[in-house]
Amino acid sequence: MSSRHILTAPAWPYANGPRHIGHVSGFALPCDMFSRYQRMAGNQVLMVSGTDEHGTPIQVQADNEGVTARELADRYNKVIGQDLHGLGMSYDLFTRTTTRNHYAVAQEIFKGLHANGYVFEKTTMGAISPSTGRTLPDRYIEGTCPICGYDGARGDQCDNCGNQLDPVDLINPRSRINGEKPEFVETEHFFLDLPAFSETLGSWLQSKEGLWRPNVYKFTRNLLDDMQPRPISRDLDWGVPVPLPGWIDRPDKRLYVWFDAVIGYLSASVEWARRSGDPDAWRAWWQDPDARSYYFMGKDNIVFHSEIWPAMLLGYNGEGDKGGEPGSLGRLNLPSEVVSSEFLTMEGRKFSSSRQVVIYVRDFLERYDVDALRYYIAVAGPENQDTDFTWSEFVRRNNDELVAAWGNLVNRSISFAAKNIGEIPAAGELTEADRTILQRSRAAFDAVGAELNRSRFKNAVNETMRTVAEANKYLSEQAPWKLRSEDPERMKTILHVALQLVDDAKSLLTPFLPKSSDKVYKMLGGEGDWSGMPELREVDEDGGPGYQVLTGTYDTAARWESRPITPGVPLAPPKPLFTKLDPSVVDEELARLEQS
Repeated sequence: MSSRHILTAPAWPYANGPRHIGHVSGFALPCDMFSRYQRMAGNQVLMVSGTDEHGTPIQVQADNEGVTARELADRYNKVIGQDLHGLGMSYDLFTRTTTRNHYAVAQEIFKGLHANGYVFEKTTMGAISPSTGRTLPDRYIEGTCPICGYDGARGDQCDNCGNQLDPVDLINPRSRINGEKPEFVETEHFFLDLPAFSETLGSWLQSKEGLWRPNVYKFTRNLLDDMQPRPISRDLDWGVPVPLPGWIDRPDKRLYVWFDAVIGYLSASVEWARRSGDPDAWRAWWQDPDARSYYFMGKDNIVFHSEIWPAMLLGYNGEGDKGGEPGSLGRLNLPSEVVSSEFLTMEGRKFSSSRQVVIYVRDFLERYDVDALRYYIAVAGPENQDTDFTWSEFVRRNNDELVAAWGNLVNRSISFAAKNIGEIPAAGELTEADRTILQRSRAAFDAVGAELNRSRFKNAVNETMRTVAEANKYLSEQAPWKLRSEDPERMKTILHVALQLVDDAKSLLTPFLPKSSDKVYKMLGGEGDWSGMPELREVDEDGGPGYQVLTGTYDTAARWESRPITPGVPLAPPKPLFTKLDPSVVDEELARLEQS
């Protein structure tokens, strides 16, 4: 067993609504599967994130609903936390960006970048809504692309030709919020000097070739070919104040939401450490040269994690092309890997909350088993390419693979042993078939672990289900039910082997199916918790308003190894591990989709 500090960092969901299964297939479930495996393998994992709560979109939505931005953020911080709790996401801390702690850490990173010369001030033309006087974010302005003539170009980019744009360059610009023509006025802002990282960022990225998923590496390589200064402040009254004299007290200037959100991984680690009782505990994950960090997200977030966040860390460390000195927090580690999934569609259509092409996490979990969703995302999710979620495939995977394969192995092995022996039997003399199947089961830990260590979840779960299929085949071929009278000792040996295979498979499936694996652990006489589950807690912050966090203790019995089962442990008839779904579910769900 190794013992390395591993930071796992799932992307921060934006606090403007509940999560749907398309969201969590990218940032959430892959990260949890990876984190659970690493804990079982003996590593010290810190999994942190939270709700991203600043920016104009939240202000606009709050205005439309007649509430304040803070009230909207409070609401969806709780809703999203509940969604992730329902999924069994094993966060050490899921917090939010509106804490005093986050403000302090975000401002410290800004000041470090500014002191090292990687942030500069510039006068630009900003878009203002004539009716509200508020800044319109680039992506909230659309018009005709001046390069290719596409009429649906956004103020930040034309999706048709792929060129970056400024809103002022659009032909016939209009607000996507209310259709009005924006006004353009001069405004002062700070920019991150991305070109000042061209050499150091390029060298760092070169070291990742062959280690990252090809889609992430190639996308980032292309980004580095055309780096431009990027604004890191906006004309807003909702967000982190700019921490410089003459700016800190201005009510109309805030740090750009994307800038403060990526700093959240660090601020959440600092908050976790403080709540653990050791304020410096975070440093083991951020400053130990042997520590590793893995960031999980959908492909629309790659740029912020593979280019901008590493540049911010290099600048704060004084390691950009201009040099400099580390800020007061000390030198901070850059990402070891950026793990990005592709997009999940639904019945051939893009997920869209506004068009109701969606199934929210909470609605899904009200009707179906959480491990059925986790399994589907592992085996058929958008790991390397865009993937379509269909209800027919979900029902098939649930019934044919979870119920008929894994659930069946558990049920018939434990049921037969409980009924005929009442306990885990001791093994007699093993045959060649017994030894072979046990050896293959033990070997699966190395094979599956190697895939999980590279975030190859599809390969990992397929290899695990192959061992389940072999165990089912072994049990059918050995047919212990035929030996009750003529050779009861051989029957007991076969059942011992079968139950060992069940126990091994339970461990191999734990990263994917933590809830049902815990049930199998207890069926086989395990005591305490096998796979730790998160809990929602209300906390406060030095006199500030209270808020909800998701946290937990995950130092449980789960280990990534085959452990011999204990003869003599009493067995009771098991309850079904999964629910078989009627084929009518498909038509029912498609009807819901059409009615919404």
